[in-house]
Amino acid sequence: MSINVPKEHEVPLYLFHQGKNAEAYRLFGSHLTEKDGKKGVMFRVWAPKAADVSVVGDFNHWNRELNYMKKISDGGIWELFIPGLKQFDNYKYSIKTSRGQIKLKADPYGYHMETRPNTASKVYDISGYKWKDTKWMEAKKTTNIYRSPMNIYEVHLNSWFKKADENELFSYMQLAEKLVPYVKEMGYTHIEMMPIAEFPFDGSWGYQQIGYFAPTSRFGTPKDFMEFVDFCHNSGIGIILDWVPAHFPKDAAGLYEFDGDFCYEYSDPNKREHYNWGTRVFDWGKPEVQSFLISNANYWISEYHVDGLRVDAVASMLYLDYDRQGGAWTPNKNGGHENLEAVDFLQNLNTTLFSKHDGLLMIAEESTAWPMVTKPADIGGLGFNFKWNMGWMNDMLSYMSMNPEYREHNHNKVTFSFYYAFSENFILPISHDEVVYGKCSMLDKMSGPRDKRFASLRTFLSYMMAHPGKKLTFMGQEFAQFKEWNYKTGLDWDVLQFEEHSQYKNFVADLNKLYLDTKPMWEIDYDWSGFSWIVSDDNKNSVIVFRRIDSTGDEIIAVCNFLPQEHEIYSFGVPYYADYKEIFHTDEVKYGGDTMKLSTYTAECEPMHGLEYSITIKIPAMSAIFLKPVNKRSPVKKAAKAPAKKSAKAASLKAAAKQEKAKTKAKAKADKVLPSDGGKLKK
Repeated sequence: MSINVPKEHEVPLYLFHQGKNAEAYRLFGSHLTEKDGKKGVMFRVWAPKAADVSVVGDFNHWNRELNYMKKISDGGIWELFIPGLKQFDNYKYSIKTSRGQIKLKADPYGYHMETRPNTASKVYDISGYKWKDTKWMEAKKTTNIYRSPMNIYEVHLNSWFKKADENELFSYMQLAEKLVPYVKEMGYTHIEMMPIAEFPFDGSWGYQQIGYFAPTSRFGTPKDFMEFVDFCHNSGIGIILDWVPAHFPKDAAGLYEFDGDFCYEYSDPNKREHYNWGTRVFDWGKPEVQSFLISNANYWISEYHVDGLRVDAVASMLYLDYDRQGGAWTPNKNGGHENLEAVDFLQNLNTTLFSKHDGLLMIAEESTAWPMVTKPADIGGLGFNFKWNMGWMNDMLSYMSMNPEYREHNHNKVTFSFYYAFSENFILPISHDEVVYGKCSMLDKMSGPRDKRFASLRTFLSYMMAHPGKKLTFMGQEFAQFKEWNYKTGLDWDVLQFEEHSQYKNFVADLNKLYLDTKPMWEIDYDWSGFSWIVSDDNKNSVIVFRRIDSTGDEIIAVCNFLPQEHEIYSFGVPYYADYKEIFHTDEVKYGGDTMKLSTYTAECEPMHGLEYSITIKIPAMSAIFLKPVNKRSPVKKAAKAPAKKSAKAASLKAAAKQEKAKTKAKAKADKVLPSDGGKLKK
């Protein structure tokens, strides 16, 4: 390693070349410092195959002959101190390749960059920000996130709210002052931001980055972004960032063939390209690339206090044959299609980050059945603590979009996810990917005439909230955005002038707050003790009924009817002799439905569905109802003292007559309704 490595850098550089340096950004990049009594900037860059490297910028009129760097290690580390430079000075690295070509590259470790379309890095000192979120950061250390509510609002900052001039953007703090109170009011717990590491092309939404350590300058400086996160935390809102280690673009100023050779990407042509995305794939087997990516993940958490990372496109990392046509892939050493280097990287990444950060969220967007994604690395898992449940999402969007008459034969799309709901720690996502590129808005995905789609959407979201797993929805879904998302125009807030959209927004806010306040809906998301079926097989009526239970035994019962037909009397088993109070109803008039008031039902001593008692309720068309058992008691009561003027026999005869009258009335109603498979229609 050693050519002329300064002693203080020997250990960090050794760790860097071993893939174990989680703070490589402290060594590489540009750093304001003092040397030999002169203030200036120290530059360091990794370019192992470069013939030479110089620093160019406004300060030397972009002349590569004036400021050559010196190689300080056999591992290809280049260094240069330039006196007199100051914060915000623009620079790039001018790299001569082994073939004599000259490449102008942005700093892979640069803290700040020019605003698009320009791509120069900027000298910037990220130290010195006075954080005010100590209370939040301390609380994270003792909070059990698995036993806590998590309802995530996914946001694309560029387009959440547009100014009148759509080419002009709000600053980080202008966005915070609008976005955070809104998120808080609507009952969300976290904001998940689509990628904000610097990217030149708006149309990539941030997924094609060149400034991995630079928060996008579209909205301000790095310290402005720190202030944004601080504001969120002091308002009780967590921040999750989309993080993209699966690929990088071929932008001339980016990581693409950085030193003229395959530096950050694979050299193997069967691993190197994501052909459909037009991007390059990181070489996760290269230790220096592991150090770069792990340092980058750690940087956002350590320096910007973000609460977690949603790791993009994990499935594309795990499989050597992912999206590769015609057999253009190379099996691993065992002859399989698993990318063992990617597995090692992900395990190293998660093990390192969890050893440094309490209360961290590491969320995998993994769309296959890869096992043990959210299990610890030391027992063979990938080491994440949450995974997006893409199977649930695909099944339910398919089900909700189909004609109701076909749902009887597709009932498993509603119920199948419960069979594997506890195999991982899941987040149920309805993300930006589902409402773009011709996939329609969520409202348009619902089947049936437009005026009935709001009822479908209310039923779907309520089912989602009661289903085990944390929650994520994309911006605009909370007011039933009619058009699919377009990053150029932003959200269509104008639809809120229409009653049905404003009613739906109020519905979402109420449902979110019910979720936050109702422990059975989130405390035990990770095993069967928090969930129990009552009715799972009533495919003819497309009805499901299930229990959600917390650690104290408190519970709610969720009833969902996925057909546009009302069930006037529908019976199912219940666990207690109690009153079952409707605490939430999607068909209430205030949400655009027909139900005038919430009802309470008293259990009957009639066993059903393996439970000792049962109730009979009315389920409106396309609706969901949450019931809470109250006033639990024994069905056996002491005989009341007979009134002086009436005999016990007379009272008994009166009660029998009343019961017979009730049965006759119930039978008359039941004759109008077809019998069900799972629930039993009262006769």
